Amino acid sequence: MPASRHLILPFAASLSEPCQKALPQLDDAARYPHLHQLLTRLSQHTRREGDEYARSMPHERILGHALGWDALPDGALPWAARDAQASGINVGEQAWGRITPCHWSMGRETLTLIDPDELHLAEADSRSVLETWRPWFEDEGWTLVYAQPTTWYASHPSLDGLPTASLDRVIGRNPDVWMPDHPQARLIKRLQNEVQMLMYQYPLNEQREAAGLLTVNSFWLSGCGRLPPNTVALPTSEQLLTTLRAPMLASNLADWIAAWKALDDTTLRDACAALDVGQRVSLTLCGEQHSLTLSAPTAPSATQRVLGSLRRMMGRPGPIPSALLATL
Repeated sequence: MPASRHLILPFAASLSEPCQKALPQLDDAARYPHLHQLLTRLSQHTRREGDEYARSMPHERILGHALGWDALPDGALPWAARDAQASGINVGEQAWGRITPCHWSMGRETLTLIDPDELHLAEADSRSVLETWRPWFEDEGWTLVYAQPTTWYASHPSLDGLPTASLDRVIGRNPDVWMPDHPQARLIKRLQNEVQMLMYQYPLNEQREAAGLLTVNSFWLSGCGRLPPNTVALPTSEQLLTTLRAPMLASNLADWIAAWKALDDTTLRDACAALDVGQRVSLTLCGEQHSLTLSAPTAPSATQRVLGSLRRMMGRPGPIPSALLATL
């Protein structure tokens, strides 16, 4: 059997007006030949419907499906427990969550969660903040474990079955709107308030402000729950492509278009080459609401590949990228 690969592409489109206006740039087949080839050659379409107010992102639902989590409700995909286990933490049967130290920008009328990557948080500073917060969490029976500067893991019974919004849903938006309306979330809100007061005149934040850096003044909790016993290993064919994430979250459409070009020149080019030699390739395009998986039903024979090449040379039209992506 030929090898297979499944490319999952989050942030392939968004509902924002700037993105919708930028999408037609992808219709240039000379500039994005491999994207156009894939849209032509991958004929089967499988669409997963969602909406922009779902807690889980479309690409998270796709990965959750591959892990056997289809039965879990929206916002209850236990990414923290899975990732913690993958990093060597014994998660047992406990409920875990991912804590992301971050900066909430407080304007006169709006509150915005800034992308944690913009903190440029060093490990030493992150560990210092964690140790400062630890007593407040441990007094409530929480366990905190450092993983990376903007990723800590937390264990507490209240995280079992607690639906939370993906961090990617909240970046650039008002975090209060995305706070779970759930009895078990009351403790989270109280801890957030205590942390915000604690960090108001925190020496590290004063140093960061003096250096022109964002302060650490709150956190976001996501990926909560227990690891289901039926969780399977993620197939090696699954490849999550994160190239488009940062520019989209920053609303930098020029860099987003440039990231599409880089993908076309590398990963999408390789996918076309894989199809040429009979490998099975699928491409899942994810927007804010929905995802669309394009695939070939079977590996083509040598004759079919030759005929396909001839059709492409003759300019056989395929789906218009902007029209397809605008539906996501």
